[in-house]
Amino acid sequence: MAELLTILLDILLPVFIIMGIGFILEKKFDLDLNTLAKLNIYFLVPGFIFVKLYETEFAPGKFLGIIGFIGLYVLLLFIITRVFTRLQRMDGARATTVSNSVIFFNSGNYGVPVNDLVFKGDPFAMSIQVVVLTMQNVITFSYGIFALQSIHIGKWRAMAGYFKMPVLYALLAGILLNAGDIAVPSFLWVPSTYIADAMIAIALVMLGAQVAKIKWTTNFSSVYPSLFLRLLAGPLLALGMIYVFGLNGVTAQALFIASAMPTAVNSAVIAQEYENYPEFAAQIVLLSTLCSAVTVTFVIYVSRIIWG
Repeated sequence: MAELLTILLDILLPVFIIMGIGFILEKKFDLDLNTLAKLNIYFLVPGFIFVKLYETEFAPGKFLGIIGFIGLYVLLLFIITRVFTRLQRMDGARATTVSNSVIFFNSGNYGVPVNDLVFKGDPFAMSIQVVVLTMQNVITFSYGIFALQSIHIGKWRAMAGYFKMPVLYALLAGILLNAGDIAVPSFLWVPSTYIADAMIAIALVMLGAQVAKIKWTTNFSSVYPSLFLRLLAGPLLALGMIYVFGLNGVTAQALFIASAMPTAVNSAVIAQEYENYPEFAAQIVLLSTLCSAVTVTFVIYVSRIIWG
């Protein structure tokens, strides 16, 4: 019990404090979340990904292995959720919202700070989280934004839009420069590190502001299945996969903790765009974020027992 309390106070509480500041700022000043989102996607996240991938020693085989792990993990989650929604006889729109809430988890502005605090800034552990974050961005785009844009502007133009995203090029630059052992000039590296250092605080402030926008209701019964699948079934599935693939050490611990993150705000954004039960999606985001204070604490505790 004492260690659980320590994890909650030392790792989760700092995350929620900065989120709380974002919540208060949104309520007081009505922040422009579209501008914050663009700042995050086009400026902070690419800089963060570039720096973290460039800094770490990361074998190509392990990198590809983690990509494969996350891809399979998301696919299995999708199948499990689809089977569940069919057994519950949900209509297509609600089933899609539930699926999105389970497969889109908050690996960026929640997962990154947690990883940073758990592993005390270890670059290898953070590089794993960066790969998870990048995969989530790709999946969100391909399954969410791409499908939405292809309706209005066509599939080829929607596909071309992906190649305008700086995250892809930051990922490639970080990997290639790292693999080639190419030095980055200080006039480029110094601003890159400043950008990377700013990412966590701004991301958490933005998450708190996004949560502040969500309308609160008291009817939670329809949200419970999504919370179970995202916060409990998700980590259990990841744990089983970790043992099947024989992973261990920091790699196993980082992937297990990453799998426990709450539903990403993007799932609610997509539900709003498609008009697929947007209030239902927003409730899932809000409650999964709140409940994650307990579930993520427990997952971190279990990960320390198993992998120490």
